[in-house]
Amino acid sequence: MNMNRITLLTAWLCLFLTAGLAAQESYKPSGTYLFSTKDGQELYMDDYLPSKGSTTELDGKAKPSIVFMFGGGFISGARNDKFYMPWFKMLNDNGYRVISIDYRLGMIGIKTTGGVSSAQAFRHSAQIAAEDLFSATEYLIANKESLRIDPTNLVLSGSSAGAIAILEADWLLNNGKAGDFLPEGFRFAGAMPFAGAIISVEGVPSYKTPPAPTAFFHGTDDRIVNYNKIHFLKWGMFGSNKLAKIFKKNGYVYNIYRYEGHSHEIASTFIRTFPEQIRFLETNVIRGQKRTVDSSIDDPDIQTFDWPNNRRKLYSSN
Repeated sequence: MNMNRITLLTAWLCLFLTAGLAAQESYKPSGTYLFSTKDGQELYMDDYLPSKGSTTELDGKAKPSIVFMFGGGFISGARNDKFYMPWFKMLNDNGYRVISIDYRLGMIGIKTTGGVSSAQAFRHSAQIAAEDLFSATEYLIANKESLRIDPTNLVLSGSSAGAIAILEADWLLNNGKAGDFLPEGFRFAGAMPFAGAIISVEGVPSYKTPPAPTAFFHGTDDRIVNYNKIHFLKWGMFGSNKLAKIFKKNGYVYNIYRYEGHSHEIASTFIRTFPEQIRFLETNVIRGQKRTVDSSIDDPDIQTFDWPNNRRKLYSSN
């Protein structure tokens, strides 16, 4: 496994998500709830309800709630970053509830030297983020009546580090490694990772029970969260391309959108990919159809980044 990529991942995501983003419109949650306290840190979730007058059902079935995990290389980022608000509002306007959650940032204070210790710290960060997602889910289950939420109808979504966390969580869950957080047989209704991967020390990921229907969004030239895979012995980061092959081989439900020539900017293309998200949610999640999409997209209108120098070009998600 190329450990230098972990250093690049942490440094670049910190820069991208905390510096230079244009201010987005103000958008407030309907409620904020403390769902756990771990390592002395209070973890909150923001609850964005569907917009008044929006359609919250399709074919007589309730639309799922979207549980979102922000990006930032496990070193930065926030559940209420203004950058995400236009996308949250679009989901709300289309009848989808959004739950945006905190998680522990395990790379804070870690010197990313590119060695084995950095790789271990990065994997640990993904693991505790997944654990915090389980805690948030446990809270939703315990408070389903007061929150008026169906915890069996949750779709996970995440950007970059958040995308790693949701894929890690669903992988752990479907291999019986979710601990005591969730009831026996619990499953998520779907997943939408934007530039995600699974970090494994057990070789190529496999599932004892089928993973949630998943819509992968990834740039084919992504060298931050690798589009394909990087590995050394049993250590590895397995990105969307490799995971899609695993899903295809085993008959799991998936969509994959491969953005040709694009890099890690796809981690933040929530607005431009919205039609694909809605179709996945309506077809694969709500209607439960086993529809597979494998699409290669060459879209010159998506602004790119200058690699390997990491100089950010003008970028717009609109």
